Amino acid sequence: MIDFVSPATKEKLTQQNGALISAKGESFPMVKGIPRFVPIENYASAFGLQWNTFAKTQLDSHSQLSITLERLERCLGFPLVELKGKTVLEVGCGAGRFTELLVNSGALVHSIDLSHAVEANKQNIGDKPNYRIAQAGAYEIPFADNTFDVVMCLGVVQHTPSSEKTIGSLWQKVRPGGMLVIDHYRWRLAYYSNLRFVYREFFRKMKPEKSQRIIHKLVDLFFPLHWAFRNNKILYWLLIRFTPLFEYVREYPQLSKEVHKEWCRMDTYDGLTDYYKHLRTPAQIKHELEKLGGKNIWINRGGNGVEARCMK
Repeated sequence: MIDFVSPATKEKLTQQNGALISAKGESFPMVKGIPRFVPIENYASAFGLQWNTFAKTQLDSHSQLSITLERLERCLGFPLVELKGKTVLEVGCGAGRFTELLVNSGALVHSIDLSHAVEANKQNIGDKPNYRIAQAGAYEIPFADNTFDVVMCLGVVQHTPSSEKTIGSLWQKVRPGGMLVIDHYRWRLAYYSNLRFVYREFFRKMKPEKSQRIIHKLVDLFFPLHWAFRNNKILYWLLIRFTPLFEYVREYPQLSKEVHKEWCRMDTYDGLTDYYKHLRTPAQIKHELEKLGGKNIWINRGGNGVEARCMK
């Protein structure tokens, strides 16, 4: 496994008295057994509350589906078994939907998240010899540059202060010959075809606990309508234009009403409380990777919007 270093000085850190300490006297606390390189509460606190509330909802092992596996292998471009023994940096790990698959593949997994979702992640994964986790941001990555075989950041780049700065920070951690894997919300006019962006302006400024309570009530109010009219094209079209809900009742008809409602609670909260939400075209993502010197660039419209990978 790769050692933690100070994000600022790159000095190697050693564990002493419940903290990680550098030779220069820098100190980073360990809380609940997890190193913290950023304040526990920050602009991503809503995500932390979300993933501690829905700690298992997205895990393939919980849903008994392969949604996450299919997305991960598509973005990687090869089966997960090929990661065995390779060093992987996962930035924005959340509760561990990708982490569990990476760890089970035999990869040497180093996961970080800006929020206290790391606590849910560690609870889901447990103590594994090929797994290391820390609370850290995309701009304060506590590992040396040019180190990892694979650096992946799925579902996260668009939620950071600058998508371009984040991609650049991730790129620094990829070793020569290694691979960067990202995705990003895609810019499209359809984003403004419903009122969710209006709802979001109210909710993202609230304290997470308050916004969560209100959003759960909205789900209780509107979800029965989404479910009842899921097969009526006209009424369903009107609903998704005016209600704030994020749901997948038409995409996954094999799932029960209860599962859909849980997903709806989770993703509606996710989609209405993210502090940053950037949109980029496939061409913009490709251009950014080209600027960094990426080779064998792959761009796909799918998943969250734009999926991409390249070699260093």
